[in-house]
Amino acid sequence: MLKAYDVTDRIDKTTIRKQELMAAVILKLEGIRKELELSRDIRQTIIPNLSVEIMAGEFVAITGPSGSGKSTLLYIMGGLDKPTAGKVWLDGEAINEKSEKQMNQIRNEKIGFIYQFHFLLPEFNAVDNVSMPMMINGRRSRKEIRDRAKMLLDLVEMQNKYTNKPSQLSGGQQQRVAIARALANEPKVVLGDEPTGNLDSRSANNVYNLFDRLNRELHQTVIVVTHDEEFANRAGRRINLVDGMIESDVQLRPMAAYTTETQMRDRH
Repeated sequence: MLKAYDVTDRIDKTTIRKQELMAAVILKLEGIRKELELSRDIRQTIIPNLSVEIMAGEFVAITGPSGSGKSTLLYIMGGLDKPTAGKVWLDGEAINEKSEKQMNQIRNEKIGFIYQFHFLLPEFNAVDNVSMPMMINGRRSRKEIRDRAKMLLDLVEMQNKYTNKPSQLSGGQQQRVAIARALANEPKVVLGDEPTGNLDSRSANNVYNLFDRLNRELHQTVIVVTHDEEFANRAGRRINLVDGMIESDVQLRPMAAYTTETQMRDRH
């Protein structure tokens, strides 16, 4: 009996280890092709054939000239756009064939979006704006939602702006509130589309430092499309696109430690 137990124990440990390694790939795209139908007879290829894996805990910058397919790729990653062909897996789940209703739930629970323009609701204050995704999700009580919203505003150093509406905030402050909102439901991945594009250099640097801190200290997976060379070169990994294809994929620094303990936390 003891011998059988030991064998089973070894098998279980091997299985667990394989699951841990699989869990480390948080986003996978395989054979992605994206075409736009310009007319009945004319189609434009934006992404011809692209495959890439993003590991949990990575800070990735996606760069490339205008028209290279950066934003299209980001929207496919986040389920906001569907590829013409190919498959997308998020957190081990294929998402590109999900219904829009299913994708709304996945985006609410697993993906945090940050855009060039903050898209904060002008009639609501900072706490209310950060609370919105949690209210839609419906898994927390009203008190838990407000407490978490304030905690996230504290995290992005907006603790003195709880009651301020967007019009009462600077551009950099508005983007910080947008980042806090993106973190509301503890997403697996945060996606940013030119998040510093409308900011001055000082505010842009503050936003970069915030992303970097979230990645290093909280092991948050961050993927950002950017034209900002300084921002891109300070990320952990830089993927450069040309004509919808990966021209280069460079690791700029070691990935933030993503331990088994962190993986187990992220699964719950």
